Amino acid sequence: MRKAHTKAPNNGDVGHLVLDNDLTIYNAPEQKRALLDALEQAKVLELDLAHVGEIDSAGLQILILAKRESLATGKDLRIVAHSPAVQELLDFLNVAGYFGDPLVIPAQDKA
Repeated sequence: MRKAHTKAPNNGDVGHLVLDNDLTIYNAPEQKRALLDALEQAKVLELDLAHVGEIDSAGLQILILAKRESLATGKDLRIVAHSPAVQELLDFLNVAGYFGDPLVIPAQDKA
């Protein structure tokens, strides 16, 4: 199983967390802990989800929890990269606006 990669915050300001495992019920506790620990250490946390191959409702709950926690503690959680699976779920459930981050929609390949 791959792990989350954290880049330490510069002077406690901006941290960077790469989640490169699926955000599913099967690894939710580990992903939740990694995300909340990283958020605790930084004023701004940039979350890279570009390598998330699968996300389910448990994964979405973790993202919502992290966003709520950031708002409650006066911190800033930014999703800076979205995998196709994450984009699809956020779009399907119409919750992208809740996170307030731009979703970059790649150009479709023409067959």
